[in-house]
Formats: sequence, C-alpha cells, structure tokens
Amino acid sequence: MSGTKRSSEGLDAHRRKLLFRSWHRGMREMDLILGTFADAEIGTLTKAEIDQYERLLDIPDTDFLPMVTGERSVPADIDCAVLQKILAFRHSMTF
Repeated sequence: MSGTKRSSEGLDAHRRKLLFRSWHRGMREMDLILGTFADAEIGTLTKAEIDQYERLLDIPDTDFLPMVTGERSVPADIDCAVLQKILAFRHSMTF
C-alpha cells in the first residue's frame, strides 16, 4: 500500500528507501502507522534516529504491530527514542 502524501524529493537515497519500506510493510495497519509516521518525520530524523528506525523496520509486522498498539510490551532491547516517537505518534492518530 502506498498512501504517502510526502514527496521523496529532497531526501537522500537512504531516507527515500526507508520511506518506501514504511509504506510497503505487508500489513495494511503497519503501512498506515509507519507510513504516516515516516511522511511526517523522515526528513528530520537524526543519523542515530535513522539507524534506530531502520532496525525497527526489520521487525516482522506480526511482532511489531502488537507492540505499537500496546497489546504486547516492548522488549528493552528494541526500546529507543524513535520507537517512543512512533508510539506517541500512533496515539495521536485518528482512524
């Protein structure tokens, strides 16, 4: 699914790739959550945050969605600043 409203113009190749991956997860719910988050934040994330975000995108949707929705607690080894931003962003979303 690609519902992006953000142009990839002006983004470096790495950020463009992450934006694409955010909108093409495999589960529509994750496409909407991470895609919308990336639309809003990908241009302003620091290098360290980009690295964190890329690691989070490697988590399978079936494991990641329950964490993002609060159905499962977040393991300490993946808890990071970007995940906290995603969780706050998710709570501000209206569907």
